[in-house]
Parts: sequence; C-alpha cells; structure tokens
Amino acid sequence: MKNRIQTRFEALKAANRKALIPYVTAGYPERATTAPLMHAMVAAGADVIELGVPFSDPSADGPVIQRANEIALAAGISLAGVLEMVAEFRQKDSTTPVVLMGYANPIERHDIKHGPGSFIQTAHQAGVDGLLVVDYPPEECVDFAAQLRAKGMDLIFLLAPTSTQRRMQDVARVASGYVYYVSLKGVTGAAAVNAEEVAAALPAIREHVHIPVGVGFGIRDAASAKAVGAVADAVVIGSKIIQLLESAPNSEAGTQAVAAFLSEVRSAMD
Repeated sequence: MKNRIQTRFEALKAANRKALIPYVTAGYPERATTAPLMHAMVAAGADVIELGVPFSDPSADGPVIQRANEIALAAGISLAGVLEMVAEFRQKDSTTPVVLMGYANPIERHDIKHGPGSFIQTAHQAGVDGLLVVDYPPEECVDFAAQLRAKGMDLIFLLAPTSTQRRMQDVARVASGYVYYVSLKGVTGAAAVNAEEVAAALPAIREHVHIPVGVGFGIRDAASAKAVGAVADAVVIGSKIIQLLESAPNSEAGTQAVAAFLSEVRSAMD
C-alpha cells in the first residue's frame, strides 16, 4: 500500500515537477502557530513538510536552528507535544506528507515512558508519514525501519559529501520514502550550496539509491532552489525559514514572510 510520501513523489514525477520540502522547528516561535504555519507553507507550494523535534544537543543543526530548538524547549515543547501538532494539522490536511526530523533521545525516552513501540503507534495515529533520525545509523535500524513500514511510515537517512560507497549501500538497503543528501560538510546554515558540486555527486548516489533524493543545507533563495531542483528530486530549506520567523515582529508576520518566500521558490522551481 502506498503512503503519502510515495504518492506525492509519484504525482510530482508524473507532472515533471520537483518536491519543495520546507523545515520548521515544532513549537517555534510559538506552540499555537505551528499548525497554521504548516498550512500556510502548503498553500504556498510545499509538497512535504519536515517538522523538527526540539532537542537540547543537536549535532547536525547550526546556530539558527539551535536557537529555535532552545526557545521551543524553554516553552515546554516535547515529542508528545509535536505529535499533537501533527494531529492538529491532520484535522484540515489529510494529504500532505509530514516527516519528523530529530534525534534518537526523545524517541527512546518516549518508549521508556510509554512502553516499547509506543512511539511508532502514536506517530502513526497522529498522521506522521516519515522519520529522519540524525543519529540512527542504517546498520542498526533494520528492525525499526520494518516496524515503521508496517505502519505506512518511511525511515529517511542522510547522505553527505563524505559518504562512502559502503554507506550509500547501507542506506539504500534500509531507507524508504526519500534520501536527504546534505550538500555541505558542516551544520545547517553554515554556507551556500554549490549546485555544480551537487550535480556531480548525485550520479554516484543514484547508482545505489533508487528512491527520490532530496538536497538540503545551504539553499537560501529561489535561484539556489531552482539550480538544485534541476538536478535533484527535492529541495529542502530549513535555516532560511527559521531566520524569516526569527526576524519577523510577530508570529503572524513571520508566517506571511515564510509563505511569500516559499511562493517565490515554488515559482522558480517550476
């Protein structure tokens, strides 16, 4: 049975379009604004939403997303709260895929508190479609990936410029939905993407990975999104969106700024 991620990528391929995947930290800038922000991003052209689970010690996220994490955590946003936000989003949107992006600790704490396997069950009930856990290596995730797939959810992995052929093969065996290629060495928001380097790297990945490949880190404007979208299956944008929210005078203005930016990006990609 196809899930929302597969269905969306197949529809995009049939239309000769590429996926636009914005990232936002759940609960930032405020708990009440997350679901409305997600709806605004969809209306502006988002195809999949990556929803960041706030965590105190992120390893892949740069200072911009780290600040958003800290503010969300200070407001009491937990993994359970993030799942409630997904359920709230699902009340009005039953088709847009939602991927949780985060780290192992909150998931494992959830299962310790609520019982083995409880996270997968609760995430499925909330309407989550995929999971990207930065610190879950593929060789240790075979069972976890199978349990997710049994509930119609995908386990998504990162690949990087430093990934070996062996790591690509390991990811290809376990991943579903799509693979997220980190275009830069370093953390989110650290530098601008080089589309030529991305284009040179993707053929080696596609020798092993036969699901869509999204590219993120360093995509900051419509021009870079268009350039990456010309060679990748999806464009992932995170730090720029958090910066727009951060610099806005209030949550409503932030949502409007994000929507306007994504509309511009969508137009450029199309």
